[in-house]
Amino acid sequence: MTDSQPPGHAIRPGGFAGAPGEFEDLPISEIVREWARRMPGDPAFLTAERTTTWREYDHMADAVAAELREGASSRVALVLPDTAVVHAALCGCHRAGRVAVGIAVRSGVREIAHIMGRAGARTLITVGSIRGRSWRELVDELREHGVEAADVVVLDEESDVIIRHRLGAADSDGTGGHFSTADITILNSTSGTTGLPKVVTHSERRWIEFAREAMVGGRIGPDDVLCSVVPAPFGFGLWSAHFLPALLGISVTVTPRFDAAETAMLIEREKVTVLCCVSTQFKMLLHSESARGRDLSSLRVLYTGGELVPYRDAAAFEQRTGAKVLQFYGSNESGAVSRTTVEDDAETRLRTCGHVLESMHVRILDESGADCAGPVRRGRPAVRGPLTSAGYWDDPAANAELYTEDGWILLGDIVEVDEAGRVRVVGRTADFIIRGGKNISIVEIEELVRGHAAVSDVAVVGVPDPIFGERVCAVVVLAAGTHLDTKSLAGWLESEGTSREYLPEYVVPVTHLEVGPGGKTDRRAARERAAHALGLT
Repeated sequence: MTDSQPPGHAIRPGGFAGAPGEFEDLPISEIVREWARRMPGDPAFLTAERTTTWREYDHMADAVAAELREGASSRVALVLPDTAVVHAALCGCHRAGRVAVGIAVRSGVREIAHIMGRAGARTLITVGSIRGRSWRELVDELREHGVEAADVVVLDEESDVIIRHRLGAADSDGTGGHFSTADITILNSTSGTTGLPKVVTHSERRWIEFAREAMVGGRIGPDDVLCSVVPAPFGFGLWSAHFLPALLGISVTVTPRFDAAETAMLIEREKVTVLCCVSTQFKMLLHSESARGRDLSSLRVLYTGGELVPYRDAAAFEQRTGAKVLQFYGSNESGAVSRTTVEDDAETRLRTCGHVLESMHVRILDESGADCAGPVRRGRPAVRGPLTSAGYWDDPAANAELYTEDGWILLGDIVEVDEAGRVRVVGRTADFIIRGGKNISIVEIEELVRGHAAVSDVAVVGVPDPIFGERVCAVVVLAAGTHLDTKSLAGWLESEGTSREYLPEYVVPVTHLEVGPGGKTDRRAARERAAHALGLT
């Protein structure tokens, strides 16, 4: 189906819940247009200060499309707040036949330049000011990194004014293609924090299917109230704020930038039933003093992930709110491999990544690349199925590492699949400290250290050592009024029966852990802080 075709008979509020298969060929931009016709004054997006109706959403998407049809490059970079504007821009790109290149608003200039350069995006859609920098300053800084924006479309969410600034010669003939949901129409980036990101390809169909899996797992329907505070360009933000709400025809509460107090206020004010946030965010919400006075009892589901879901915090969140903590396990490239559901018991929900999805084909490979056998399998997942991406954009070298020789997408994790088909992440292939030739799992040590009453958050990193190569260091955020040093942590871990090889050899307290653009803990920054604190730089 193309944008010129009318939506099918299944388009009605809540219709996706009853007949999701009828939506796989319907572009989101056309679904938005239909909601603008049927319920123009109903809210599509809610923030603390503003409501954007379906009619306003549709109008802004049309206005963006009109600007892009006038000679914009075939791939368009979006550097926008996580509010209605980014979703209108995504729809506008689709209507104009332009591939949207989603870039997290918190990205640094070097990262923005890298993604734009890799994608070949010479048109930029942004707002007047991004993180204290005007759009002109951003363009100047991009130029210093070798990226020339031919034109810039500046959106003003408050006034709905859109102004296009032509800065160079257009590199398009002014025409755009018509996309189906199976075409690659969105590019985004890996949200890793150990180097420059790779550019990942997406079709709408994969995210429609992902939204269906989320809906089924959380029993989400037309009566639910969604809140998504996940960065919009990443996969989690796409299904939770762009696809699922539009497919169901319901509003979603969003924030320009995550703030625990504001999120708690919005949950209480809007009586949110389904909250979507990464693990770092829900921990901040749980421990926020200003959020403790808010009524969060409307919540029945918390979808989280992005990194390992900490058991203690997840259990505390369930106890406080009554919501069930759910997650997907997978990656931007692979899509979901497994998930937990509201039907799962607490052990499955909080201590595993749930069961392997029936729609996905999953293999567990050992170090030689052979399939693991036995009732319990431990190795690296390789996947095929409807949720996978089409790999990396124009990056043969990266794709050669992403795929097996027979075309399965490889994840960067080491997982264990038990007799019941439940997945547990042991660590990432890059998340092992090699101490004296022995691989030590960062993820497992972090889970152990989080069990200490004084530890509010932790990032375990390897720090250089002339004899052992690396030693284990726990960079910890401590609860107010507590103290923890290396000796006392080691003593507590040993009393809990922890093996000596899992005992951190250094403890470095910090006030907070840095996070990357995708909301995950920035291990590189934690490693640098640890090395500086220990005098190893």
